[in-house]
Amino acid sequence: MKISVIVPAFNEEKFIARALRKIKAASDAFASAGWESEIIVCDNNSSDRTAEKARAAGATVVFEPVNQISRARNKGAATATGDWLVFVDADSYPSRELFADLADAIRSGRCLGGGAVVRMDRAVGWTKLFTPLWNAISRMKRWAAGSFVFCEAGVFREMGGFSQELYAAEELEFSERMKKLAPGRRKEVVILHRHPLVTSARKAHLYSLREHLVVLLKTLRHRGANLKDRAACTLWYDGRR
Repeated sequence: MKISVIVPAFNEEKFIARALRKIKAASDAFASAGWESEIIVCDNNSSDRTAEKARAAGATVVFEPVNQISRARNKGAATATGDWLVFVDADSYPSRELFADLADAIRSGRCLGGGAVVRMDRAVGWTKLFTPLWNAISRMKRWAAGSFVFCEAGVFREMGGFSQELYAAEELEFSERMKKLAPGRRKEVVILHRHPLVTSARKAHLYSLREHLVVLLKTLRHRGANLKDRAACTLWYDGRR
């Protein structure tokens, strides 16, 4: 068994080294199971030292010139050689315990893919309310947070990867497709919940609650059609870091 951990990264020189250290340490859970693992960073046309720092940390680095999260994840997956793919954001920090839970889910033979609940570091006031709400929705709907998505490699390729029509919420659309496929395979989509993924709350520091609500309301009003327009997805693509 081999696990490929894929990290999409755009101008992440502040976070990438720490994330890769955490991923390497967490991957001991796979080694303890007798499995191989690899870490692939997709440099999504960064203008900083993201790729340099990733290489220095021992990751395989590939390049995607079109700045889009879906494309970055798909390019990393195209290089991956693992039996399972695990997508971790460059500002997120999995624990060994979380990877051990993932290994248990894989070994069960009942899992097609899924995600994990999250916990934000340096959380601000409104995120302390939002995060538990999101985690409840994630578990109920079996929606993977974009910061941590996993899937059997063959199934990922059969599904065509993440939708490149979307500039945001592609992980939710991907989760829905996994859920439709799983019953026919007698498997399930799972959200791991015993050991949350620690992820950065930087967007809550860089963007106001009002800015987040404006994007949410536009998405609801346009039924997600705005997420196909890069210019409308400012929370992800306006360059604030």
